Amino acid sequence: MKSTISRRNFVGTSALAALACAASSTRPAAAAGISQALIGESPINLGLASYTFRNFSRTQMIAYLKQLKVTGLNTKDVKDHLPTAPDAEDKAIAEYAAAGIHLHGAGVIYFPKDEDDDIRTKFEYCKRAGIPVIIAGDPAPGTLPRIEKFVKEYDIRIAIHNHGPEDPVWPSPLDVLKSLKGMDPRMGCCMDVGHAVRAGADVVEAIHIAGPRLYNVHIKDLTDFKDKESQVAVGDGKMPIRGIFEALMKINYKGWVDLEYEVHGDDPMPGVTSSMAYMRGVLAGMGYASHS
Repeated sequence: MKSTISRRNFVGTSALAALACAASSTRPAAAAGISQALIGESPINLGLASYTFRNFSRTQMIAYLKQLKVTGLNTKDVKDHLPTAPDAEDKAIAEYAAAGIHLHGAGVIYFPKDEDDDIRTKFEYCKRAGIPVIIAGDPAPGTLPRIEKFVKEYDIRIAIHNHGPEDPVWPSPLDVLKSLKGMDPRMGCCMDVGHAVRAGADVVEAIHIAGPRLYNVHIKDLTDFKDKESQVAVGDGKMPIRGIFEALMKINYKGWVDLEYEVHGDDPMPGVTSSMAYMRGVLAGMGYASHS
């Protein structure tokens, strides 16, 4: 009987093998069935966008993150994930810290007003949480000089999130980059690869173009690069995940690659689990053990 192994099963097994090997400093790699080349620490930081668990409370999400062995979170004010009220925010920050979860980004945060007071509240929100990157949604180009002023004052980076062909201002990360020429180097982009490909961008090429202005990546997968509704678990679509990882390594990217799984909002864990296993498997195939 002919034996078949699916790509997903293969990479999932590879990920588990690599992680098991990395976790043991006394057992030789050969004993785990993989070579010594597969135990290097990954330069890719795999995290998660809390919007993935938008229908779940902070307590539930923390439990899911522990199951996934994910410690990096791009959080936002959805449900009770990171409330904007200072006392409630402080409580959330303490709970994340107790669970060993690192808040590396906040967003998507919107900047509808070209006013100091409104913009300052967003920066104070992130300063209280020790968050170094604001993922910004849809700021008007005319607002960027004012936002830049706060970037300099707070030393918090801005990563403008592209939203695909439906977005008249920022469909692609390339549109973001054009508007940032000559601005403070802490003004950058968050590349949502799903929206980027739907806007016609070559995401691997766009990573190289963004270079040091790339501060966050939202990862997802699609079966049809022209159809927003074709999102699937990472590995089940056409997204060039390995090419994306290779490009990020090439530009010496130090930020996070955050899974943003927007489908099956009431039951995301199967797709999230599958997506993380696939990405860890790809990294294992490249010779790295994920340390998300």
